[in-house]
Amino acid sequence: MKLDILAIGVHPDDVELGCSGVLINEIKRGKKAGILDLTQGELGTRGTVETRYQEAANAAMIIGVQVRENLKMRDGFFRNDEEHQLKLITAIRKYQPDIVIANVLNDRHPDHGRAGNMIADCCFLSGLAKIETKDEEGTAQARWRPSYVLHYIQDWYHEPDLLIDISDVFEQRMKSIEAYTTQFHTPDSDADGPQTYISTPDFLDAVIARARMFGKRIGVKYAEGFISEKKIGIRHLDALVQVET
Repeated sequence: MKLDILAIGVHPDDVELGCSGVLINEIKRGKKAGILDLTQGELGTRGTVETRYQEAANAAMIIGVQVRENLKMRDGFFRNDEEHQLKLITAIRKYQPDIVIANVLNDRHPDHGRAGNMIADCCFLSGLAKIETKDEEGTAQARWRPSYVLHYIQDWYHEPDLLIDISDVFEQRMKSIEAYTTQFHTPDSDADGPQTYISTPDFLDAVIARARMFGKRIGVKYAEGFISEKKIGIRHLDALVQVET
């Protein structure tokens, strides 16, 4: 299945927190989008692998993606090496996305930055014909290089290169995050388990506050921010968001 957009997160819920608003926006515009989780989040303090799969499936339905897949790399212990790169390159060639949205390149959780850098490396390597991979049926895959790799901003603040208005879909975006009832403090959250950095009420308050702050920067109510190592251009000035100054 060819996708327009492939959002990749090292942990289930990374994509929801980082770029689900943009995914919902683009799906409403008719784009085909999917989510690729690198690990099962098995080292998370709260919940289990089984509950995370169910939560991820619920969130995927809320967002409306065409597919969600998990590569089952080892949470906390995967490496940006040939073995893991080939697994990810195979997935990129399988879905042939024009745009990949990935973990940030440096963050509080070491998995985030390691994944972000691996994803960026694999998006380039996937375009090299002499790197050979095969699909599930054993057929050789064609090379594929996404046109853009955007990195969503996670825990640590980074100055975004691109801000995208998500005001119209913000409530739907928050519902996709709140689908992770074992992880976050919500009306339906699981009360069992110890409190963690992300299970406090303050965590989701900060998520909302950042979206408001990014939105204010471009004159809208809510926005998501992205980093791009490649310069982004537009074809005409009508694509610019109208901001009152």
